[in-house]
This record gives sequence, C-alpha cells and structure tokens, in this order.
Amino acid sequence: MARHKLSKQLSQVEIDRFMAAAEELHKSIVRPLLSPTCDHHRALRAVHETLLKSVKDITGKDAAFIRWHGTGPAN
Repeated sequence: MARHKLSKQLSQVEIDRFMAAAEELHKSIVRPLLSPTCDHHRALRAVHETLLKSVKDITGKDAAFIRWHGTGPAN
C-alpha cells in the first residue's frame, strides 16, 4: 500500500475551485427571503458565518463576493 505525503495547504487551483463553490453556496444561502425569526433563517445564517470564516481562514482575506448593503467589494 503506497503512502502519500499530505499537503499542508491548498494549491492555488484548489483555492480558486473552493472560492467558486463558496460563491455559489453564498448565493444559495442569501437568495431565499426568510423571516429572521424562523428556524431556517437561523440555520442558514450559521452556515453562512462558517462559510465566511472558512474563506478568510483559507485566503487570508474577506470574501470578495460579499456585498454588505451595497458597500462591499463585489460588483
């Protein structure tokens, strides 16, 4: 059985692939218009916070696809 040395971080190609998938997940989370008091909204908010933290941990930067009230870096 062959043993492989595991990488300590993602390659740039893997980061680009992750960022594309993260943007699609972001869109699927924020697209539904849900009441902030419902369970689904709270669950999606928790997933979204985790997604944004993961993006920052992996890239060292805030997610470029986020737009906060029209002031974020996304176009």
